[in-house]
Amino acid sequence: MNFSEVFKQSNQLCKISPDGKYLATCVQYRLVVREVSTLQILQLYTCLDQISHMDWSSDSLFILCAMYKRGLVQVWSLEQPDWHCKIDEGSIGLVSSRWSPDGRHILNTTEFHLRVTVWSLCTKAVSYIKYPKACQKGIDFSKDGCYMALAERRDCKDYVSVFVCDDWHLLRHFETETQDLAGLEWSPNGCVLAVWDSSLEYKVLLYSLDGRLLSTYSAYEWSLGIKSVTWSPSSQFLAIGSYDEKVRVLNHITWKKITQFEHLATINNTKAVVYKEVEKRPTVRSDNLSLHNITIGTNLFNTQSKYEICPPPVQIPVVKPDPDRANPKIGVSTLAFSSDSRYLATKNDNMASVVWVWDMQKMSLEAVLEQTSAVRCFQWDPLRPRLALCTGNTKLYLWSPAGCVSVQVPTEGGFQVQSLNWHCGGDSLILLGKEQLCLCYMDTDQVDK
Repeated sequence: MNFSEVFKQSNQLCKISPDGKYLATCVQYRLVVREVSTLQILQLYTCLDQISHMDWSSDSLFILCAMYKRGLVQVWSLEQPDWHCKIDEGSIGLVSSRWSPDGRHILNTTEFHLRVTVWSLCTKAVSYIKYPKACQKGIDFSKDGCYMALAERRDCKDYVSVFVCDDWHLLRHFETETQDLAGLEWSPNGCVLAVWDSSLEYKVLLYSLDGRLLSTYSAYEWSLGIKSVTWSPSSQFLAIGSYDEKVRVLNHITWKKITQFEHLATINNTKAVVYKEVEKRPTVRSDNLSLHNITIGTNLFNTQSKYEICPPPVQIPVVKPDPDRANPKIGVSTLAFSSDSRYLATKNDNMASVVWVWDMQKMSLEAVLEQTSAVRCFQWDPLRPRLALCTGNTKLYLWSPAGCVSVQVPTEGGFQVQSLNWHCGGDSLILLGKEQLCLCYMDTDQVDK
């Protein structure tokens, strides 16, 4: 495992192009594009204001930079650096900007969610879609890029409109049986649209492409409900995380619950491996305590850590949420399937320092990773069953069925990993600090053996 030098970035705006060749980074109002293989600067663009959001087009030829405060979007071309495009939404404002799957249209959502504006880069044509709903996940594209589902709110009712992305004509428009629709997501095969209600009512609705209601699922009533929803890459499972600290998994044939995973404070499962991070502060000799050693930012005071396997029963640290505060830190907020749909990783908010890994073949708990700090982010390798996570310290943590490892990021000045992203080839990771980033290169030959 090797690490690159450290580069500047702002607001964690750093993305690898879909083809995996380029790395785009925002530094305030500048956009820097590097080649991933050499990290040499390929292009440098200057925007009109500080960049709020940045995204690549699907073909890796264009980059969108949105400046929400000024209601502006600028688009840059990698092939023709002199070409650029500026979209000004004017006084109606801008709260969200994204590419369409073809990489030639931009969808802007205006302030107060008054409308979605579709801008064409090829013909300069403009289309307007009214009544978009302000919710957790109100727009989703099917994986093949053919269809767009949009959540709408009109006359105090929720609706879903399905558009064909080729020419943006309306394919289906139907009312949903929700009190307050919170989000929608296509299955990876594009056959089913999952729609879920707000946390005040536990309800998941499954619709076909033509708007037929295939099934409704509700686990309980009169209590805070759904907190997170995700499909498995195979489209066989729909995992639903809720405020009652459980994950329920629906199957794609009957849409009934096939299993339920509970995040218990005491783990008695003898087949699950519990990895506990143990910190060890290095002993400092008096001759190392020179002013020079301290000021140059050595690893003198870096805490070393390793994982120990704990025999059951294991007590998990639980933080009791404040019942008087809104959005209580309780329940399953994060769900992620491995690329082969074999494993499901979850995080329960009142056990913030713990990641749970479930085996979807055995329908049982596979591993538990108990960290010394709250887990900030975790993400699966896009090609292998390997999970990377970070906790806001100077370390990177990796889990695979073979075991668990803690790796010190060897940078000067104490680079604290706040977030991370895998390269699409699974051979490297972008590690993001508060104002810096570095790349971590995996020894893939060793992994494949």
